[in-house]
Amino acid sequence: MSTSSSLVLGRVIGDVVDQFSPTVALQISYNGRRLLNGADFRPSVVAERPRVEIGGTDFRQSYTLVMVDPDAPNPSNPTLREYLHWLVTDIPGTTDSCYGREVITYESPRPTAGIHRVVFVLYQQMARGTVDAVPLLRHNFNTRSFAVGHGLGAPVAAAFYTCQPEGGTGGRRLIVRPPRTTP
Repeated sequence: MSTSSSLVLGRVIGDVVDQFSPTVALQISYNGRRLLNGADFRPSVVAERPRVEIGGTDFRQSYTLVMVDPDAPNPSNPTLREYLHWLVTDIPGTTDSCYGREVITYESPRPTAGIHRVVFVLYQQMARGTVDAVPLLRHNFNTRSFAVGHGLGAPVAAAFYTCQPEGGTGGRRLIVRPPRTTP
């Protein structure tokens, strides 16, 4: 399944961003465990900020990374949508997010109910220092409005995982089982 189709199926495209064509590689990992779109990570796994590697071909190019939860506080009633977990700007291409400027410090997802999507969206900046306004609140952040307000254009990459309470048992999931064979 392509990145774009998994973003559509996960309703990242639609709920957080509009349709776009990914043009930059984005690799995210927590404690060496690489994020694949739609994977389930528990709060204990995502307690520390992830390693985020940005592709591209030019070290002089800058990127902004936004991490939000569009399902806060509860997927059935997301009144705090989108909750801003992390915001990093001025990340040089071909590097790791640790080389960027952390505008909003990493806050690990700790959902209390339901299965939440945690979404990373990467934007290419026009130049370093062009994304300088700090959001006043983490809740009710709007990724689309933020991008428009800072002249970022369409995303260049995105990824997401699901997160639920540590002892959660899941919820609705598509379970793929092998076909039954008759003896």
